[in-house]
Amino acid sequence: MAGETEISQRQLTLGLRLGDYATFDNFHGGRNAGVAQQLSALSRDQNAPVVVLCGAENTGKSHLLQAVCHAVEQHSDSVMCLSMAELTLASPGILEGLEQHSLVAIDDLDSVAGKTEWEEALFHLYNRILDCGHRLLVTLSDTPAQVPFALEDLVSRLSHGVLLQLGLYRDEDYLTILRARAEQRGLAMNDDVASYILRRAPRKLGELLAILDRLDDNSLRAQRGLTVPFVRAVMNW
Repeated sequence: MAGETEISQRQLTLGLRLGDYATFDNFHGGRNAGVAQQLSALSRDQNAPVVVLCGAENTGKSHLLQAVCHAVEQHSDSVMCLSMAELTLASPGILEGLEQHSLVAIDDLDSVAGKTEWEEALFHLYNRILDCGHRLLVTLSDTPAQVPFALEDLVSRLSHGVLLQLGLYRDEDYLTILRARAEQRGLAMNDDVASYILRRAPRKLGELLAILDRLDDNSLRAQRGLTVPFVRAVMNW
């Protein structure tokens, strides 16, 4: 019992805090709408124990992983949502006991590719999760066979899961996301302003939304709406 308590207390510090925005309803961008619908269905499907979500940076992997976690939690199931990149600061033993959760969701799993101890720990976690009748969701930058994992057994296990591939966003997707997020904040953004921002902003979703944060703050302070001259002045473009 003492060991189980230690594991539970340790895991309280492991899980990612789910973003309120990271839901299926808030996922925008037509290119990957079909994948989002598939994931939404799979979040309720007990017959799909392993799901691997593949996609390059800025395709919405983290958003969709958290959206699945939100959906599963709504059914009162236990969820552990993790960032593999952050976990590597600890030791692989930190994965012990995670199989007790109904869903284990691991973002950026390929950040440990080539690290033998971590790969072996993940391989054993995979087996324990399935032995418990629970589920695993992971994100990768590419399909398992294309990620430089050293442990072939881990590649084999992941390749037997449901593989979903996200496509790169197009400009119209970024425009849709930008305007939808602005609307959620109560910011009116017309086509001219959205197009002006996109012509000058990097094609990285995180940076694009950081620009929206900055415009939102300045709009509130200045009590002004978003216009092209106002955006130009705030961003020094």
